[in-house]
Amino acid sequence: MKKLLFLLFLGLCTSTVWTQEVTTIKGKVLDASNDKPLQNVHVINLNQVVGIVTSTEGDFVLRANVNDTLYFSYLGFKSIRVRVTNDWLKFGEIKIKMTVLSIALEEVVIRPIQLTGYVEIDARIIPIYDNYRYRIAGIGTGYEGGSTQPGAVSKVLSAIFNPADFLYNVFGKRPKQMKKLRKMKEDDEIRNLLQSKFDRETLMAVLQLERIDIDKILNNCNYSSDFIRSANDLQILDAISECYEKYRILNRNRG
Repeated sequence: MKKLLFLLFLGLCTSTVWTQEVTTIKGKVLDASNDKPLQNVHVINLNQVVGIVTSTEGDFVLRANVNDTLYFSYLGFKSIRVRVTNDWLKFGEIKIKMTVLSIALEEVVIRPIQLTGYVEIDARIIPIYDNYRYRIAGIGTGYEGGSTQPGAVSKVLSAIFNPADFLYNVFGKRPKQMKKLRKMKEDDEIRNLLQSKFDRETLMAVLQLERIDIDKILNNCNYSSDFIRSANDLQILDAISECYEKYRILNRNRG
């Protein structure tokens, strides 16, 4: 009898856990100014690191549990975070309203390079971009070094084989965030979102890092300031991931 009760209890527990794992929520995203549905809004579960985009009617269905935080991102609108509550699961669909983000853009004047036809003069006019990548056999595709100084290669080697304390504090003390880093790389919806963004907001939200920390990570891994400034968020994600994987391998070899 006791054995039967135990098996029944175990079955109920398993059923409960399974129910939690497959819980999905529904919602609709609207423009707060006119209540019109917003299509192609990216919705990311920051806890489970899964994403989806809204339909033509602004609807979305996403896997989530109570207390998970959803991150809503849409070009031209202010990104918001919403926590999943019991009421949401109880009453079904919930409406999320996003507000327009007003950005004052400064006028940018693009001046073409006027060449004279004289090599000695033109060589001084044409800008030089000092972004180099050094390949190291057995480690990967290489690191980008932002300097053409004679010590640039040794600087890259030093950064790889002697990880800075900063990288240890970021990578070594954030195992959960680093797991999320890998999940982000595997989710197509998240990758599509990051490919069109340059503000680092989604990376900051998922990895729980500040913008300055992301820049420092890439700087410590010898990515050039030009790359850090101009790369889209997907390129930044791949760069951080590459840096982290090399850090793990080299840090393990040192132990």
